[in-house]
Amino acid sequence: IHAIRIMFLTHLLYIFRVKRRKMADKVLPQRIRDLVPESQAYMDLLAFERKLDQTIARKRMEIQEAIKKPITQKRKLRIYISNTYTPGKPEGEEAEKVASWELRVEGKLLEDPGKQKRKFSSFFKSLVIELDKELYGPDNHLVEWHRMPTTQETDGFQVKRPGDVNVKCTLLLMLDHQPPQYKLDPRLARLLGVHTQTRASIMQALWLYIKNNKLQDCHEKEYINCNRYFRQIFGCPRMRFSDIPMKLASLLQHPEPIVINHIISVDPNDQKKTACFDIDVEVDDPLKAQMTSFLSSTTNQQEITALEIKIHETIESINQLKTQRDFMLSFSNSPQDFIQDWLKSQSRDLKLMTDTVGNPEEERRTEFYHSPWVKEAIGRYIFSKVQQRRQELEQVLGIRLT
Repeated sequence: IHAIRIMFLTHLLYIFRVKRRKMADKVLPQRIRDLVPESQAYMDLLAFERKLDQTIARKRMEIQEAIKKPITQKRKLRIYISNTYTPGKPEGEEAEKVASWELRVEGKLLEDPGKQKRKFSSFFKSLVIELDKELYGPDNHLVEWHRMPTTQETDGFQVKRPGDVNVKCTLLLMLDHQPPQYKLDPRLARLLGVHTQTRASIMQALWLYIKNNKLQDCHEKEYINCNRYFRQIFGCPRMRFSDIPMKLASLLQHPEPIVINHIISVDPNDQKKTACFDIDVEVDDPLKAQMTSFLSSTTNQQEITALEIKIHETIESINQLKTQRDFMLSFSNSPQDFIQDWLKSQSRDLKLMTDTVGNPEEERRTEFYHSPWVKEAIGRYIFSKVQQRRQELEQVLGIRLT
């Protein structure tokens, strides 16, 4: 198991090194560029690739920052309110005996370029249909729908009730803002010029007002000196920046619902049984999905990694071919000098590999053995051999020779 683990870690280390190869590994050496002037085109491409990588990295960072903020666009949602009426039948006939009506509430985005249509209910947090209380009583005059974590989206809502007279109804639609939006206190709304907005946008508008009116304390930067409008709204002459979110919370309310009044008609001669209303909604910008897809896509990265490996292998092959060319060119220019130099090089390599001492080039000449130190070396060699044989005899005989 330990061996398998080592092999696995070694493989991971190899992959990491392959992916983390430096740009310098792809650069052609100057000696090759001098030999092949056309290789400058490759170096130009390499410089362009470096600039392109820097640009892409910068754009990726910009996109990552952009998708952290809500990217929305305003669209028109057309709401269709229609009803059908089924008259009652006399006794004995096969049909519903009691007259009834059915109300439908549906809608769609106008000029929606998206391939996937959003469900109508996905735009709302809640929907309440209030019927005539005198006709349906206090317990049956309200029809409510509220979004839950397990809610299944639908293309519309239907309400069916018995009745054979026109009914007044009121629809209360609460939009599902993402991120949530809040309605400001009227006094603060007039001061900031913001009616309903997200908490972040409200804080930004509040800071701009403080900055433009120079309400920040000159000496204690964490304090705000309230002007007469702030004193009326926040109820204090001075406050800390850190206290603003808490004080602002009491001045924020949920947005008011969209109110639509409608009459459910049971008159068979009434042709206008469908009413249309257009409301403004915010939908995700299609560009956001493309940006997210760009950041999460790894298809191009895998292809780039494969090409990087191929480039590195090609550069290594070019370097090896250049070494072989230099080898052959040196031999063709001067075969004798080349062979001598090559033998010297091989001799040095052999000496390093076998840990051989001395100088083989000098040892192969006869003059080397006529030097004054040779006689002394011979004596020492013979003495060491005699001592070696003596130790061997003492070990065999088990006695010490004197």
